[in-house]
Amino acid sequence: MAEIRLTRLEQGQTKIRNVPIAVTSDGFWCCPSPVVFQKTLKTQNPLNKPKSSPPRPKASVQKKLTPLTEKKATATPSRSGIVSDDQRNFTSDTPVLSASVVSERMPRQKIENLPRKVSIEFGEPGTSDLKVVLLGRQGFAVKLSVHKSVLVDNSSFFAAKLSEQQLLLHCLQIDDCEDVEIYVETVGLMYCKELKQRLIKQSVSRVLRILKIAEQLGFNSCIQSCLEYLEAVPWVGEEEEEKVVSSVLRLQGEGIGVTPVLKRVSSDTSNTPRDTLSHIMELVLKSNEERGRREMKSVVLKLLRENNRLPGCSGSADICNETIYSSCRSCLDSLLSLFRQAAEPEFVDKPVDSKEPVVKQMTLEADNLSWLLEILADRLAADEFAVMWASQQELASLHTKLPIVSRHHVSCITARLFVGIGRGELLPSKETRHLLLQTWLQPLINDYSWLHHGCRSFDRKVVEEGIGRTILTLPLEEQQSILLAWLGSFLKAGDNCPNLQRAFEVWWRRTFVRPYVEQGNLLETDNSMT
Repeated sequence: MAEIRLTRLEQGQTKIRNVPIAVTSDGFWCCPSPVVFQKTLKTQNPLNKPKSSPPRPKASVQKKLTPLTEKKATATPSRSGIVSDDQRNFTSDTPVLSASVVSERMPRQKIENLPRKVSIEFGEPGTSDLKVVLLGRQGFAVKLSVHKSVLVDNSSFFAAKLSEQQLLLHCLQIDDCEDVEIYVETVGLMYCKELKQRLIKQSVSRVLRILKIAEQLGFNSCIQSCLEYLEAVPWVGEEEEEKVVSSVLRLQGEGIGVTPVLKRVSSDTSNTPRDTLSHIMELVLKSNEERGRREMKSVVLKLLRENNRLPGCSGSADICNETIYSSCRSCLDSLLSLFRQAAEPEFVDKPVDSKEPVVKQMTLEADNLSWLLEILADRLAADEFAVMWASQQELASLHTKLPIVSRHHVSCITARLFVGIGRGELLPSKETRHLLLQTWLQPLINDYSWLHHGCRSFDRKVVEEGIGRTILTLPLEEQQSILLAWLGSFLKAGDNCPNLQRAFEVWWRRTFVRPYVEQGNLLETDNSMT
């Protein structure tokens, strides 16, 4: 291990801090760590003060660099200048790699405003032929002792600058360099043969900073190594992914090949989103494994909800709805076929092994339809589903012929439609609402006790409110017909029937109270006219 000697000069004393560094096999002397650049300096009392002088309180002044972040812009090479060594107030070079921080006393100037200076030498000690001065924030400066040949071979920016004044150039100055640490590291990478190995175990954010400096310096081999790193390393979180993609797209605009990196987030295959979504839906709908099916249904529903919130996704929403309705029709046809099979007289006499697959498949198809309806209701696109379901008179007639344990899942679909209409999630026509109640309200009442006591996801109050609100959207005569039929069932079944008392009260007031109010208002109007 070699060492960086971090020397601090004060009036009356000198303190030396040793910072270990590594020497690589290819001759690159590693840059000082960020601790060196951000080292806190504290003033101390001189040791040779006269004893007669009154004691003074110790002053502690903290000097530090502003923390470097990924979002800060680095120095632009266009702001560089050419100066001589005599114009810079640096300490003399030493034949070893050193980082010297010098604090000088100046009259009437606070110590916080004093410049901080670091000298770094690359390659073999004493062989450099060029000084590169980086002027950072708050007066922080770094002088790099480098080799012209290395910079010219690796950087188009330095090659252009050095070709302008080959004989007169002694020191190249980079002004307003905010990311000094990464700039120094990037210059040091020019001395490496295996750049990719140097980037291993670096964070993605740090490599993006290196990539930005390498782009400004025209350091093509470093750019390529950074892209290879980004193509292979995992990106953790959406924020990091967005940073990588934005950085890579910027390079793409400059004609640099970045396709391998972007393939992670974009596809050039001919498969349309509709085909992919249809395949996913088919896999979920045909799955027989309960746990995996349940979890993937939740995941797909969540992701589709996220898509709904994206602006300008109306075109993709139409494609998605068409795919979902195609699946609905397929499941509905399968369910009707299974109901026909289960309603046959000889089906009852079949052995359990023959009946069980049919019953299980009926449950599966009904659950599929409930899930698809939930997706459509969440997307505010379930009106057509209400039309489809209201027109299933054959399925409703077969419903009464099957045991309740086999059919009750179908009533969950009806209940969800009533809840959706009651919440305003779907707005079917008056004819559709009336037909839906005529076709499916009585089958729902027949299964109500089973749903209430045997289905954990069934919320009785929510369903009853949805049924009542759906009834109250109809004309008054149709409200009366449906509610009087319900009243007969409720008086017989009691708690095993949905309680539509609130809807009944609203209908009652509309029927028996409001006409008298209107008649009273009319009489008052007539009296006032006379």
